[in-house]
Amino acid sequence: MICSKWRVIFMIGSLAAVCCQFFTGCYSLSGISISQDVKTYYVEQFRSNADNAPPTLEQTLTEALKEKIRTESRLIYSDTDPHVEFKGTVVDFRVTSEAPRPGEFTAINRLTINVAVDYKNNIDKKEWKSNFSFFFDFPSSQDLASIQDEAIRVISNQLMEDIFNKAFTDW
Repeated sequence: MICSKWRVIFMIGSLAAVCCQFFTGCYSLSGISISQDVKTYYVEQFRSNADNAPPTLEQTLTEALKEKIRTESRLIYSDTDPHVEFKGTVVDFRVTSEAPRPGEFTAINRLTINVAVDYKNNIDKKEWKSNFSFFFDFPSSQDLASIQDEAIRVISNQLMEDIFNKAFTDW
């Protein structure tokens, strides 16, 4: 009796292992859809065409995209014949007034960063060019310098999420 229980448990465990192996590469809980043939990626240093953008923004965005792909996919970074390539340009870095108050003042300012990204998959022969934009609102009583690092971090996180999703998920 005890022997047959262990046999059933062993069979169920074996069946589960076979199912896991069968479905590997077919389905992902995170929704990532990367061909098994694609193994490497490269992110070229972002460029900036935006007036008033901080000089470190290009490097910040480049490193953020590298980190996003490294931590959320199985791809390996390589600058030699990469399977997937990204090129980015900061198109706009702008602060605008968003919430007018009586008089000549605004209650909220908005920092918006726009980037243009070129994607090329050298294995599946897919390419796209897309613009991505996100913003950060802050009280008009604060100046940009006091919130800039936090704002860039928040905006960068969302931009990288959008770029990653466009490249590696079906959205």
